[in-house]
Amino acid sequence: MKANDLRNKYLDFLRSQNHTIIQNAPLIPENDPSVLFTTAGMHPLAPYLLGMAHPAGRKLANVQKCLRTNDILEVGDDTHLTFFEMLGSWSLGDYWKEEALTLNFTLLTEVFGHAPDRLSVTCFAGDEDAPRDDEAAQIWQDLGIPASRITFLSKEENWWGPAGLTGPCGPDSEVFYDLDPTNSEGGDPVSQPERFVEICNNVFMAFEKDGNGCYHHLPQPNVDVGIGFERNLMLLNGCQSVFETELFVPIIEEIQRLAQQDNAFAVRVIADHLRSALFVMAEGIIPGKTDQPYVVRRLIRRAIRYGNEIGIKGSFLAKLAEVVIPTVSDAYPALEEKQGQLCTALDEEEQRFQRTLVRGERKLADLIRESRHHGQPVLAGEAAFDLYQTFGYPIELVEEAAQSAGIAVNKAGFQQAFEDHQALSRQGAADRFKGGLAERSLETTKLHTATHLLQAALRQVLGTHVEQRGSNITNQRLRFDFSHGERLSQTELDEVERLVNQQIESDVPVTWSEMSLTEAQEMDALGLFADRYGDTVKVYCIGAFSTEVCGGPHVESTGPLENFRIKKQESAGSGIRRIKAVLVDS
Repeated sequence: MKANDLRNKYLDFLRSQNHTIIQNAPLIPENDPSVLFTTAGMHPLAPYLLGMAHPAGRKLANVQKCLRTNDILEVGDDTHLTFFEMLGSWSLGDYWKEEALTLNFTLLTEVFGHAPDRLSVTCFAGDEDAPRDDEAAQIWQDLGIPASRITFLSKEENWWGPAGLTGPCGPDSEVFYDLDPTNSEGGDPVSQPERFVEICNNVFMAFEKDGNGCYHHLPQPNVDVGIGFERNLMLLNGCQSVFETELFVPIIEEIQRLAQQDNAFAVRVIADHLRSALFVMAEGIIPGKTDQPYVVRRLIRRAIRYGNEIGIKGSFLAKLAEVVIPTVSDAYPALEEKQGQLCTALDEEEQRFQRTLVRGERKLADLIRESRHHGQPVLAGEAAFDLYQTFGYPIELVEEAAQSAGIAVNKAGFQQAFEDHQALSRQGAADRFKGGLAERSLETTKLHTATHLLQAALRQVLGTHVEQRGSNITNQRLRFDFSHGERLSQTELDEVERLVNQQIESDVPVTWSEMSLTEAQEMDALGLFADRYGDTVKVYCIGAFSTEVCGGPHVESTGPLENFRIKKQESAGSGIRRIKAVLVDS
């Protein structure tokens, strides 16, 4: 089965079941600081899962681009990817478990064609927050899944969400494909994980987790179904790994042609990381030092390191990109449209990294020389980690150079320093990524409304070329990225601030209405990326000052915003400026 055929089969079936097909959201979340990337199809729908009415109705479906880096060290096995597509469907307070699981079983067995006797499921075992999900288990049995193929697992395994630190969540029921159904020893996804491939997850979102870690019942129970596109494509075509599907074969073959050494794991990592980086960069992100740009840089540089390891000579990522892009351009034409600038950015980052590696080599030579001078036979693990962290210098190259000089490397010390760094990063993320689309505090709502005012003011002061390029809102401040090539003067900043505060002082009403996307465009409503919206949208008007397509939270009038203050401006990339602002009491 071809990739596009599988996408179309899925969407056609959900459409026949009265689901509205919605646009996939960008990989870079809008107005959500809780995560760097869209990690699941439900993520952009958080406000609607919490009860807000969706313009497209209560039964939705799409094919969603997703990116996750938590499994990055597992990429290279048969099933894990950094960038992947999720076949998603949702009931926003409409149907519940019986209809959801029946739809799911019909889709997997009759539409996709998976043999029912190769499917096993897991259900939530229950705890102090929610009961054991005997209801889902009984429905599966009624559909034909025997009790011997149903396993109950704890919250760690069978509870989904929230996507950030707070938000909608609930027990789930996962579906696994048995790679060896004739195995006489029986077995399940827990006892024989290598034998079972997870292909689908049914999440029953009946709860919301608050900032204190407590669970509360949602006013409406929702169903969120996520089906792994690449894994199903793999199994339906009899492939042994996702890297054997049409999505990857041309890329894998080109990497093998360039390589001088055979290393299947390295080849797979290069293919995955380059593909992932291209999708992120196509949304305007360039390699950098923090947030999404840092992830892109990490993916690119990890691909380069593995390319060096298998003997690829010279710059190679732009050449590979020319092979990657045709494999996805039918479904995602934006990559083809931006191919030239993507390849240029890859070349620049590759050259930058090679210069960094040269500096790392010099630093390593100094460390080895010092160790030998002081009669130390072992290079400290912390020093090796510093080379990795600062210069991206792989531990394998450190060991190789040290060995040539007759000294060893404290590998255990390196690993400990690496783990300590990871722990600090996780804690930093927990402190920093608060709020998000599911966080509905008054402070966040006010700042979101202020962002609308800020964009309108910027367009008045600087010109209509100003367009939003991203935003990040917490309950303490807003960050707004926009297209503009020059640093704003203090006079311009003062005028922007004055215009926003003028609207606040006037206590202008904030109103909204639903309309077609065409109608919204005809009334010159601003919006991010036209292809992210469905046929019906919400348009928010702040008097005659601001008109925007949006799905975020808003106050009813501007008065409660009190006082708007710009705290900082900076560059956010070529041709993109960034403003950070706060609301203060009058």
